[in-house]
Amino acid sequence: MQSLTLNHRNVIAVTLFSMIFGAGNLIFPPLVGALAGTASFAAIVGFIVSAVGLPIMAVLAVSFAGGFRQLAGRVSPKFATILAVVIILTIGPLFAIPRTASTSFEMALVPFIHDGSQQWLQLVYSIVFFAIALVVAQHPEKLAKILGRFMGPLLIAMIVILFVMCLLLPHGPIQPAKGSYAQGAMVQGFLDGYQTLDLLSTLYFGIIISANIRAFGVKKESRVRRETGIAGLATGVMLIVVYGMLGVIGTISGTLQPIDPATATGTDVLSNLTTQAFGSAGTVFVGLTFIIACFNVCTGLLSTASSFFSKQFPTVFGRKFSYRAWTVLFTFIALIISNLGLAQIIRLSMPVLEALYPIAIVLVLLALLEGPFTSKFRPVYLWTVVFTAIVSISQCAVSLTAVFGGHLTWLENLLNYLPFQQQTLGWVLPAIIGTFVGVIVQFVRGNRPVQQ
Repeated sequence: MQSLTLNHRNVIAVTLFSMIFGAGNLIFPPLVGALAGTASFAAIVGFIVSAVGLPIMAVLAVSFAGGFRQLAGRVSPKFATILAVVIILTIGPLFAIPRTASTSFEMALVPFIHDGSQQWLQLVYSIVFFAIALVVAQHPEKLAKILGRFMGPLLIAMIVILFVMCLLLPHGPIQPAKGSYAQGAMVQGFLDGYQTLDLLSTLYFGIIISANIRAFGVKKESRVRRETGIAGLATGVMLIVVYGMLGVIGTISGTLQPIDPATATGTDVLSNLTTQAFGSAGTVFVGLTFIIACFNVCTGLLSTASSFFSKQFPTVFGRKFSYRAWTVLFTFIALIISNLGLAQIIRLSMPVLEALYPIAIVLVLLALLEGPFTSKFRPVYLWTVVFTAIVSISQCAVSLTAVFGGHLTWLENLLNYLPFQQQTLGWVLPAIIGTFVGVIVQFVRGNRPVQQ
């Protein structure tokens, strides 16, 4: 087969959409719309660039490279291993997995809790949630196919229903932009797109999509890449439409009940709207949908992280550490972190994403320039990543220290000399400088071909 049929292309596109779209994708676009208010169009455009454009480019980059390890290995093999471990921990037990329990709890139960028992109820809920997830993660294939067939359509149907109700629901004037959206809404939307974690997760999805395309009978690599690109574009269109609807939902929800930029998480934005539009029954329906969606994502991520670590680290301190042992460890870690609450998890994750996203962005961009540029100047990978990482990790240190109430004034002042630093994009100029340094290094070497 030289190319996929229309039906097969639809299957591949929906598969990629289902892999990308999780609970985080459902709560952050409404939050952007609610906070941006009158500037929501610009904010959603910025959000779409980082939450749609970058992940789709990552799928293409990894597919062209033949896998994440091959892509990151262009910097160095050790770097590929370190980055893979950090990314898996980020999209696994440290942030994404705990967020599934916190998000579903806040959507399903918090609207009905009116006394001081929320903390204890969250603990009980998370214990039950993760205990079941741990059992299912031992055999995820038995549940994934069933949930995968109806969860995607169910979530999209829910979004469409909410969107239509928003258009029919009486509401007041759109509110002015709040918090960090009051200035530079597009840039802030771009940065909040990091919270979907999709750029990091799709670094592992590209090779899976390519494998599925080959399974349909397409063997020629150029055709596989073409079909991957078609799937990426189709998925991108679906995501843009869904994010656009969610942004409108959030903007209208912000007129019904004001939210606090310091504590808002996105779940409150949706809860306010569903309660207003559907009453308690609507809140229950959305809550149950979130529980199922989050549970599905949780088992998938738990299985992915445990599989990676069991293969990468089959022994720990000289003793065998099986897949099941990793699932138990990661479940326990996620249980502890989830009880910090969704708002705190988001606050802690942002500094880490400020460190990882710039590195991932430059890797993807350099990979997409492989044919005309970086294949001829291999040192560009190393030096661009090094210069980018110096700034992004420094920014992470500043932000993480601030989360815990401290200040690294000297480092913050140093970073402020960089252009675009006020928009947390201070890494852009160093990345460009690193690219030029890589080119110069190649010329100094006499333009010799780099050994693969």
